[in-house]
This record gives sequence, structure tokens and C-alpha cells, in this order.
Amino acid sequence: MRRALGSVRARATLGATVVVAVALVAAGTAVLLSLWSNLSGQAGTQAERTARAVAADLAAGTPYDKLSLDADDRPVQVVDASGRLVAASEDLERISGTGVAAVRPQVPAGNARDDEGSGDGSGDGSDDDDGALSPGEIDEDVSFSDGSATVDGDEADYRFAAVRVEVDDKGTLTVHAGAPLSAEQSAVSTALTVMLIGFPLLLGVVAGVTWLVTRRALRPVEGIRAEMAAITASEDLARRVPVPDTHDEVARLARTTNETLAALETSVERQRRFVADASHELRSPIASLRTQLEVGSAHPELLDVEGAVEDTVRLQRLAADLLLLARLDAGERPADARFDLAELVREQADGRAGVTTETEAVVEVAGSRTQLGRLVANLLDNAQRHARSAVTVSVRREGARAVVEVADDGDGVPPEDRERVFERFVRLDAARSRDDGGAGLGLAIARDVAVRHGGTLTVREATAGGALFELRLPVT
Repeated sequence: MRRALGSVRARATLGATVVVAVALVAAGTAVLLSLWSNLSGQAGTQAERTARAVAADLAAGTPYDKLSLDADDRPVQVVDASGRLVAASEDLERISGTGVAAVRPQVPAGNARDDEGSGDGSGDGSDDDDGALSPGEIDEDVSFSDGSATVDGDEADYRFAAVRVEVDDKGTLTVHAGAPLSAEQSAVSTALTVMLIGFPLLLGVVAGVTWLVTRRALRPVEGIRAEMAAITASEDLARRVPVPDTHDEVARLARTTNETLAALETSVERQRRFVADASHELRSPIASLRTQLEVGSAHPELLDVEGAVEDTVRLQRLAADLLLLARLDAGERPADARFDLAELVREQADGRAGVTTETEAVVEVAGSRTQLGRLVANLLDNAQRHARSAVTVSVRREGARAVVEVADDGDGVPPEDRERVFERFVRLDAARSRDDGGAGLGLAIARDVAVRHGGTLTVREATAGGALFELRLPVT
């Protein structure tokens, strides 16, 4: 049960059914109350009509025994000011709800006004000078009450209306007349029965339709889940989840999932290639260093100390480059220190043969001074390796960007290789013969550092015909 309710389809079906059920109960209750109120109002109108007809006969001087009190088998009572029953329907056997339980008149028919009933009074036996009526006048106000009565052996519920009338020689009389509520009760009962039968059927339809619609809507999601489970089990990142032929959220989810898988596949492949290339690059200096040490151990006079030191330095630099790349790949955030980029460039260019600088006074940026110094140093190292005679470095500010340009007068970078040179362990053929121990990581590190600082690093042809590397960073 818990597992079934744990599905989105089950929760959606249950939620829709509950909402519709609450709405139906509220609407049904409102309908029943409105129906009862309207029908009760109609019964009250009928009772008032009967009571006023009897009151009109009394006002006209009709004796009690001549009153028409048995019309439509509706219970009628006539009560004097003292609260005594002076006239009633002939077949009335029991009554409640009018305040007078008597069903047989307590004075002889046609009896004149009793002394105890003299004076103005209301139908409930209490005097009310403010509500005094003139002889022959029927009160405009009417009061209603609910009760029951037994007429000629038939017991039923009634809506009673009470109307006062002033009669010569009889004082103030109150006429109680009732209208049956059986039709109203039958109508409400029928409506309630229809609701009790129809509501469950309607809720069943709502639940079934919601279940089918959500199953159809979520079918592509199950396909995505199954394919993701298969990809996880097979570790085959080249596979992709199915994209439904729709333009809804599920289709966008599938496309985003495939984009994530593509990015993950690229990252994993890049990592594998990086590990393979790093292993290859590390193998050469380690093997060379080991050979020299083994030879030196057996024949100390043949130990090439200078070569061993060069291999050790090369190995040290490669390890430092790999460590920096690992930190960059891990998303290490650069420091938020502010410093003068022009001064940093001048420091890195100072003492380098053939390097000239063209810098503005102050170009302030924010970030890691160490990493950006490494970036500039790598660009200068690359330019010096490929330059014929001169390298030019310039620093300036263009709007909200600081621009550093490193240009050389070498052979340049072919257009088709201008993105490839920033890949790790990539050394172009022309550069490979001139490489003095580089592992092909300098430009890759420079590009990664630039991106981590919110900047860009690109290469194009310099004015002198060589390569021009342009670094753009946001200024503070």
C-alpha cells in the first residue's frame, strides 16, 4: 500500500479524487440547503394564505362553528387573547409547534367574548399595547414555526403560520394554520438519494480518468528512468534516453538529460585522455632519471648529474602543472584579491631576453595573483619558444575589460589549430621540434585560469606575422 501511494500517478489520482469529493460535498450541501429553504418558503406561503383566509372570515363576523377549517386537510387553530382554543379543524387529533397543544375548542361554538379574554392581547396570551389592532383589522406581520400534527389519523410535519386579527366582541384572536412539508421532504430525500448514488460514480470516473491520463503522461518518464538505469548498469555514457515527440516538460527533461550525459561523456573521455597522456609524459622523465641513477650507481664516473637535474626539474614542473590542473578541474575558486595587472605583467617580463612591454599605469583586476602570474608566464614562455627575435607584451583597459596581448614574430598558429593549441598535451608539429621539454600543458593551464577568472583567452595572427595571444579579464 505504501509503495502504491508512493507513485506520482497514485498521488495525483488520490489528490484529484479528494478535491472533487470535497467540491461535490460542498456543492451538494449547498443545493440541499437551498432546495429545503425554497420549498419551506413555499409551504410557509401556503400556510400564511390559509391563516389569512380564516382571519378574514373572523374579521367579517363569521361564527366559530361556521368557519371553513378543514380545507385540504390542513390543521388550523384559532386561539383567543387568553390562549384558549376557540376553534380548530374537526379532524385534528394532535398538534405541536404552535404553542397550543389543545385540539378541541374550550368554549361553546359561537360563544360571545369571555371576560377573561377581554382587552387587547396577542395570540400567545400576553398583552401588547404597542401591537393593538383596530376592530376588523388583520395584522400584517406573520410568524412561522415548524411542528407536527395528526389529522384524521395521518401524522405529518407542518410549517405553521400565525396571524393575528381583531374581532368585535371577541378581542384579539390568533389563527394558526399549517401547510404539510411532505412534498419538501420528499424532494430533498430524492435529491439526497441521487447525490449518494451519483457522487460515488462520478468520483470513480474522475479517479479512472486521472489514473489513465497520468499514466499516459508519465509513460515517457518511465522510459527515461529505465534507460538511465541501463546506462548506470552498463556504464555506457554514449547511450541516450528517448525524447518524446512532444513539447512539454517531459520532452525538455529528456533533452536536458541527454545534454548532461553528453557533457559527462565528454568529461570522462577528457579525464581518461588526460590520465593516459599524463602517464605517458611522466614515464619519459622517470625512466630517464632511473636509467641515469642506475648507471651512476654502477659507474659513478659515468653519472650525468646535469641531465639528472634537468629530468628532475622537468618532472617537478610536470607534477606542478598536473596538480594545478587538478585543482582547476575540481572547481577551486580563485582568491578575491585586487591587484595591478600591469605591474604583474612587468614583473613576469622583467629579465626575459627579447621581451618588450607596453603597459598603462594601473589596470586593476581581482583574482588569484599567483594563478594569473602563472598564466602570463606560460604565455611568455610559449612566445619565446616560437619567436624569431622579439616578443611584445601590452596591457590596457577597454571599457570594463583588462586586455593583455602577447605577440611574437614567429611562424604563428594555423587557423585550423587555434583552438586545438589550448587542449592538454597538444604540441603542434612545428612546435614539437622547437620544444625544449614542454609537455603541452602551458596553454591549457592558461585557458583554464582565464575561464576561472571570468575571462577569455584566444589566439590570432599578430601584425608581425606570428601568433598573438589575447587575454581579457573583468576589471574591478
